[in-house]
Amino acid sequence: VKKAGKSTSRSAKAGLQFPVGRIASLLKKGRYASRIGAGAPVYLAAVLEYMCAEILELAGNAARDNKKTRVIPRHIQLAIRNDEELNKLLSNVTIASGGVLPNIHQVLLPKKSDKAGKTEKGSASQEV
Repeated sequence: VKKAGKSTSRSAKAGLQFPVGRIASLLKKGRYASRIGAGAPVYLAAVLEYMCAEILELAGNAARDNKKTRVIPRHIQLAIRNDEELNKLLSNVTIASGGVLPNIHQVLLPKKSDKAGKTEKGSASQEV
């Protein structure tokens, strides 16, 4: 006769941090399909956890680059927009108080003068 051991959550069985049970109930409650398989919420939880970890790692790097210990929405924005695949996935997403990427168009930058002799010749040719 087996003793009733302590119950382990489906998240623990799958080795995940995200709640498999909660995602399962939300999938059922949302009426996305009449029936939901046992593996679907586990897979979805794993995907969501991976995406979250990926964004948080890049945002943490952005925070460290700005000499900050806390991740703020600005760091999340910088992380997403500097990553090609995440930017494509979240191209139509607005992050509140995220700001924009620092970018100045080349046309608006002041012209660089290499040598005094070259600029004089250039200006002379334009005057004619």
